[in-house]
Amino acid sequence: MGLTQPDFPQVDPETFLQRPFFDRIRTLGAHWADYGFGTPKMVHIIYLVKVFVFYVGVGITLATLTSGLNPLHVTEWWNQPIVYQKAILWTVLVEILGIGGSWGPLAGHFKPMTGGILYWLRPKTIRLPPWPGKVPFTKGDSRTPFDVAVYALILTNLVVAIALPGVTSDSLDAAMADNQGLVNPTLMYPLIALLVVMGLRDKVIFLAGRSEQYLPAIIFFGILPFVDMILALKLLIVTVWVGAGISKMGHHFSMVIPPMLSNTPWLPSKTVKRAHYRNFPEDMRPSKLAGGVGHVLGTIVEIVTPLVLLFSTNKTLTVAAVVLMVCFHLFILSTFPLAVPLEWNMLFAYASVFLFLGFPAWDGYALTDTSTPWGMVLIVAALCFFPILGNLRPDLVSFLPSMRQYAGNWASATWAFAPGAEEKLDKYVVRPAKNTRTQLLESYPPEVADVVMHQLLAWRSLHSQGRALYSLMMRRLGSDIDTYTLREAEFSCNSLVAFNFGDGHLHDEKLIAALQRRCNFAPGEFTVAWIESQPIHKGTQAYKVIDAALGVIETGTYRVVDAINEQPWLPNGPIPFDVEWTLDVDARRAVTDPEVVREPRMRRNDSGTSPVQATDQVQQ
Repeated sequence: MGLTQPDFPQVDPETFLQRPFFDRIRTLGAHWADYGFGTPKMVHIIYLVKVFVFYVGVGITLATLTSGLNPLHVTEWWNQPIVYQKAILWTVLVEILGIGGSWGPLAGHFKPMTGGILYWLRPKTIRLPPWPGKVPFTKGDSRTPFDVAVYALILTNLVVAIALPGVTSDSLDAAMADNQGLVNPTLMYPLIALLVVMGLRDKVIFLAGRSEQYLPAIIFFGILPFVDMILALKLLIVTVWVGAGISKMGHHFSMVIPPMLSNTPWLPSKTVKRAHYRNFPEDMRPSKLAGGVGHVLGTIVEIVTPLVLLFSTNKTLTVAAVVLMVCFHLFILSTFPLAVPLEWNMLFAYASVFLFLGFPAWDGYALTDTSTPWGMVLIVAALCFFPILGNLRPDLVSFLPSMRQYAGNWASATWAFAPGAEEKLDKYVVRPAKNTRTQLLESYPPEVADVVMHQLLAWRSLHSQGRALYSLMMRRLGSDIDTYTLREAEFSCNSLVAFNFGDGHLHDEKLIAALQRRCNFAPGEFTVAWIESQPIHKGTQAYKVIDAALGVIETGTYRVVDAINEQPWLPNGPIPFDVEWTLDVDARRAVTDPEVVREPRMRRNDSGTSPVQATDQVQQ
């Protein structure tokens, strides 16, 4: 890998698409194991500049100077509560502008590199309400001037809260004599209301601002006295850590480790990378080493260490635990995961130091020091509600509030377009960017762009979801899988709504229906294989097959072990599926005869139960 030159796969771009689909996947999967995305090092340098110069440098400067502190005198401000408050508000601003996670080439944003504000200040772009029709005034999927105004007010509120100096607080003065005050809590109330309204109108912006983690902190800033605010912030970060650790239990996380380490720019050794696969290149399942790295350095550390931090009154043990968590987050940052949550990891590294060394349990900041014990109980219950619900019913909760950031257990999808059909997205969808491949065409010839797009498919194949998604495509398309255009949905979604971060709920049948209303795909032109996350108490995952013109055409489940035991290129054919419901129309005839219009009917499964009927009707 050079500074400006990528490690391009050793294939002939001009003949690459003539090869069978799974031959392409196998070749590029092996290349990913050695080189990851093969991104030029200049791209990583751009990300590092963004993080350390823009996010850290500008963020610290703003937080300190606006609070009467010198940014160069670290010992004066590292444990000032107002600096921590403004660090969180600055992080929300960076994320909600679209400059944080899911930014740049590693998230499929090539030209332009920024999504966020370029989309969300523009009327008629796609918005995705979480409960359209169920919550008043949230119907529709097109951004209105009202949505643009709410988004602009959120940005303004954040800027004002960061820029204004602190206000005095009696509870802070009683606990900490030398302080610069706190962010004015009055500014938090409109921000909370605006984020809630925005979330009901467009879940994409709500999740892009990482509201599942930062909105509780903003609420704590607005309503709690100082000591209780610190304790609640401790509970919040521990909930995030432990929730993420628990979600790593199971089969999926071991499969995250090999492709993640393969994409790590500072790990040039092919021997080390290949050691995380069972028998490269013949057996690309994760090795025991990968499982150990994942579940010892990942799962155990992320569950045990935060609990030590929360309850320890031993200074030496607490310092060691803080150092471990700082290293934990810096390591994740250094691997450059494709969702690129680099700012999030920097903030959590700082939060580890600020919360547990700046305000340690032995110095009046243990949970027993709260002035409202029942208030702490309610906070714990509120913080645990969505992680518990999301792990039991992942269909109801995004994987972000479920605290499954790196679990490998994600809702995912693969899109398949008939030849030429993908171009309809560029033609009819209002957005500042084009399809990911179209963006690449500004820098590469078409044949090279096609190989790059297949690298993303190969990356998905190395995860558990890839085996299921490509099995569904094999069953649905048959031999046409070699001629259809397949796309990794996460990156395609980024180009359409500005953000994804790995959340398949942002490109489920609701987004497909929004695209259909704009593009009017014919039956068979745009097919989606979509799978839900695995519930924590089940060994199966649910799936859907969606035809953009027909809606959901099949639902069912598959066993997770069948997916993880198979190779990425499916040499034994598709994994088994338990089909629970299918649209009772002649799909083959519908593809060739678009005048066939029928009401969808439900076919019962073997148990005699009736799964929920697809809501979309067959369209011409």
